[in-house]
Amino acid sequence: MDDEVVRAWRVAEREPGAVLLDGFHPLKHALRFGGEVRRVLTADRGALLALAGELAPDVVAALDRLAVELPEERLRGLAPRLHPTGVIALAVRPSVAANRAALGRRPRRAPVVVLENPRNLGNVGAVIRLAAGFGATGVVTTGELDPWHPTVLRGSAGLHFATAVERVTLPELPEGPLYVLDPEGTDIRELPFPDDALLAFGTERHGVSAELKARADRLVAVPMQPGVSSFNLATSVAMGLFHWMSGKR
Repeated sequence: MDDEVVRAWRVAEREPGAVLLDGFHPLKHALRFGGEVRRVLTADRGALLALAGELAPDVVAALDRLAVELPEERLRGLAPRLHPTGVIALAVRPSVAANRAALGRRPRRAPVVVLENPRNLGNVGAVIRLAAGFGATGVVTTGELDPWHPTVLRGSAGLHFATAVERVTLPELPEGPLYVLDPEGTDIRELPFPDDALLAFGTERHGVSAELKARADRLVAVPMQPGVSSFNLATSVAMGLFHWMSGKR
């Protein structure tokens, strides 16, 4: 029986669009926000359902239907960095077409966060978690990093499924006024962000590219004390989204 479960998992993880959810919280959010979860494996089915009953009663019925128990050593063969909650799942990421439709829909009532060529998987996950919390329309990235990488999903706690997350090129950015965070810009305290803005952030080391700056409708600066070179990417995004939200009172 265990061998059959493992074989079925191996087949499912190779299906187009399959993504790994490692731990209870990514799984909880995928279920809560309508993600297509196909398989759930756990080292302790009773403990998983009890945890869900305590933290997320709204997903208990779905977990009861999906969860299959597998010994922990077999689980570690499928996900070597097994989360302490002892559960892994396979879900299907929304299609590129669906994400782009959500990102491009107008009028837009909340900004899209643009991350130009991000490098750190954990930071991207944290940004997606922020975007979901603030109700942003979505997060788009440029460059080679896959925003649906398992480490990014872990960092976002599965909140990819609560917003639109996609990788694009600069010419493929959604429509809307482009506000680029850059030290040469206007003080953020003097400039409200419109609901349909694209809020663009570069890397901590290099900032934004000349190409992105050339596309900007406005450059925006967050004041820093002398000698401080940069803020953490997720911190900068949090400040930008909070600034947008505070203008809606």
